[in-house]
Amino acid sequence: MADYRQENLAAWEEAAPIHRRHNQADLLKSCSHPAYNCLDEVASGILNNLDVNGKAVAQVCCNNGIELISVKNMGASRCVGFDGAGGFINQARELAAAAGQDVEFITCDAYEIPEAYHAGFDIVIITIGVLGWMPDIDGFFSSVEKLLKPGGAIFIYEHHPIIVMLKPAEANEPIEWELSYFRTEPYVETGGLDYYGGTTYDARPASSFSHKMSDIIMAAVKTGMAVEHFEELPHHISNTWWNVEASGIGLPMCYTLVLRKADR
Repeated sequence: MADYRQENLAAWEEAAPIHRRHNQADLLKSCSHPAYNCLDEVASGILNNLDVNGKAVAQVCCNNGIELISVKNMGASRCVGFDGAGGFINQARELAAAAGQDVEFITCDAYEIPEAYHAGFDIVIITIGVLGWMPDIDGFFSSVEKLLKPGGAIFIYEHHPIIVMLKPAEANEPIEWELSYFRTEPYVETGGLDYYGGTTYDARPASSFSHKMSDIIMAAVKTGMAVEHFEELPHHISNTWWNVEASGIGLPMCYTLVLRKADR
């Protein structure tokens, strides 16, 4: 498991300067606006229901930090983002400075978040494209749960695991069933992680994992958290599977999940 984690972090580190070339200049301009918010209505609605205003919020695998900066602009108090790729953490710090916001960004493995941050947050957010990179889903939730104060909540907004069965393609391309929903072996990417420009390059291998919806929910429940909210949704939140969105075949493409830690 540690080998997969190290390989994946190296692959994301390699992708960081490519993503920077695509969008950092534009994001610096966007983040400089006081009302900047990249979150859609679904995410903003749930965060408002969780009363994010004045709350301490952490984001695990925060990438370039734009979602956490948006949460800070919604009125959150202390905000800390964690990511294992230092290149993305550097981009996040630049964007927070452009936003004029005091947001802390820490480079660390999601499984090895420093103990100093344990029990420090009312809300932890996990967004699109995180869970599939985690080889040990039980260990991931065990690590993340430790960040919460008693009574705190984890908010997850991810692509639905069922669409991983389908081969990603452009909107005008046909649907092709590719993987079993019950696949346990990793899916190895060698063409790079440029999900903005779609370019391929001779990249370090990156291994993703297909976690069933039941695996995700039960991994959280095993930590002692309770499911407070769960909804499967038809809209597309990733930068892939445009063919599934265009097909209208009626598969769930994403979901929202809120997990609550006991208050004592």
